[in-house]
Amino acid sequence: MTKEHASSDVAASLAVAPPARAESLIDPIKIRGISLRSRIALAPMCQYSAIDGQANDWHLVHLGSRAVGGAALVMAEATAVARIGRITPGDLGIWDDAHIAPLARIARFIESHGAVPGIQLAHAGRKGTKDAPWRGSGLLPPNEGGWQVVGASPFPFDEKWATPTELDARGIDGVVAAFEAAARRALAAGFKIIEIHSAHGYLFHQFLSPISNRRNDDYGGSLENRARLLTRVVARIRAAIPNDMPLFVRISATDWIDGEPSWDVDQSVALARLVKGAGVDLIDTSSGGSALRQKPQIGKAYQAPFARQIRAEAGIMTGAVGLITEPEQANQLIAESYADLVFIGRAFLRDPYWGLHAQQALGAKVHWPDQYGYAVG
Repeated sequence: MTKEHASSDVAASLAVAPPARAESLIDPIKIRGISLRSRIALAPMCQYSAIDGQANDWHLVHLGSRAVGGAALVMAEATAVARIGRITPGDLGIWDDAHIAPLARIARFIESHGAVPGIQLAHAGRKGTKDAPWRGSGLLPPNEGGWQVVGASPFPFDEKWATPTELDARGIDGVVAAFEAAARRALAAGFKIIEIHSAHGYLFHQFLSPISNRRNDDYGGSLENRARLLTRVVARIRAAIPNDMPLFVRISATDWIDGEPSWDVDQSVALARLVKGAGVDLIDTSSGGSALRQKPQIGKAYQAPFARQIRAEAGIMTGAVGLITEPEQANQLIAESYADLVFIGRAFLRDPYWGLHAQQALGAKVHWPDQYGYAVG
């Protein structure tokens, strides 16, 4: 399936009633040793509200309310494995042992309300040293709290962005070590699922895509070389965490760029096979982010066909995400084998209880918190 037809095809498919089958959005699922009460996951969404990487009450309320609100998996936002790996100074961090305790408080609360706490480990690469979105996302120079960014190659994301320092062998080894250390901290904090962020033009995606990777060493050229940093990190994290702990990778299935070497869904299938062999359990399937000249074909659940293709051709679990807003729509994605999980983002921001409302809409018995039951019972 080509990306040009992705949006229209999924829209047509979702207009047809799904066949009768056991799998539905509200069915439980087990991944390695972790059981989820449904297929509803909170997508990782940056809050830009940390101070020096420290989680605070905002993160507790934001993530905890979605656990109360019916998410089966609550995935914490892109959490920087290094200070220079942040997008903004407000990013959540996990580069220091001091970050463990406040994150553990959040993980305990999530789990106490029946959800599974997950965390996305991230490095922004060349897309860092920016201000918060509500302050315009402008470039932060060093004298205003910014830092020198790094990347696969010494080319900026855009002319208004910082020019990265190309990572050398020592720098690459440092990134691998930082992700392993972050995974160990995530485990100590009580998170039950780890996701590696390899999408949206951030560091691992910068290595994967020919748009941003122009290297001629062991980390450039062939797909295997461009994927080498990610596969090294996958192997190190897989060895550092328990065998029954699930490991996810979020990818951009396509750069949405034609007419030049770029990243596409066929390469994503090949990558999924590689990381599956290294111990990854699920591909969280998003798209875009490598260049401003991208031309996405946006529509309802427009990225779901990529998840379905990767699932079918790589033989790996997938998550669908992107403009999935209605319970019936999300349910059909599960029923028609587009994905094994549905990651809900903005709809969960608008309605913290989207998960409970989805269960209600799909005919399940809803267990509201005792504290709220008298009002909604």
